[in-house]
Amino acid sequence: MAKGMLFFGFGFCAAHLAPALTAAGWPLKATCRDAAKGAALKAQGIEPLRLDGTPLAAGALEGIDHILLSAAPSAHGDPALPLLEDALAARAGQLKWLGYLSTAGVYGDHGGAWIDEETPPGPLSARGQRRVDAEGAWGALAAAHDLPLHYFRLAGIYGPGRNQLASLKAGTARRIDKPEQVFSRIHVDDIAQILRASMAAPNAGRAYSVCDDEAAPPQDVVAFAAALMGVEAPPCIAFEEAELSEMARSFYGENKRIKNQRIKQELGVSLVYPTYREGLTALYESGAF
Repeated sequence: MAKGMLFFGFGFCAAHLAPALTAAGWPLKATCRDAAKGAALKAQGIEPLRLDGTPLAAGALEGIDHILLSAAPSAHGDPALPLLEDALAARAGQLKWLGYLSTAGVYGDHGGAWIDEETPPGPLSARGQRRVDAEGAWGALAAAHDLPLHYFRLAGIYGPGRNQLASLKAGTARRIDKPEQVFSRIHVDDIAQILRASMAAPNAGRAYSVCDDEAAPPQDVVAFAAALMGVEAPPCIAFEEAELSEMARSFYGENKRIKNQRIKQELGVSLVYPTYREGLTALYESGAF
């Protein structure tokens, strides 16, 4: 019997996971808030579930045994939890896999040191604290109803239309130099394969760092993309002189190198794009960056 997936939030990651599930014969549902998004989902063979601010009825999860949660928390908490908790409780024992897309922000700042899933958090940004709180709230619900919850702590996501090549083409790329600063990243195609590997081998309660093999200075990634395109890289701007949004500045307040052995050893994942070099080169060669 075909498995069924609900996407609570149909964003960049969900859109890259869905085609493989459709090809395997999975019936798919996804939440949306307006008719236009609902029509777009239908065009992809996905049943839309319109959200109106009220909790989903248990019947909305009929035929669903896998759920991917990708809604970001706000200062008011996780938006999905109050809409789903009753329906999830009613389906307890029938769900096989529940995935929560979190972020590497839950680890906080570690001054560039190597960390893994068991490393105690360093100083957290407000954004990171919201994610920690959301993980905790989902964990409490999972414990109360024996739900098969898995946490995926995503590094910086890139892929088609969302990468330094596209930024250079649009004229928005910047090279900001903050000494010793590195960021981890992950290609969206590798996120999709990691999620599928977890769905094939559930391990309820497990957290996974989702990143590639190399944390790198962000200005180096832009320079590599410029070299691929045969254009001059933007000049470096000192971090202190850069005009950054509060959100962007908060990212630079966290510096860490994240180990990814767990996705390899436990899920058997071999990354298609082990560093940004392979990922950006493939995007450039595809011509669809």
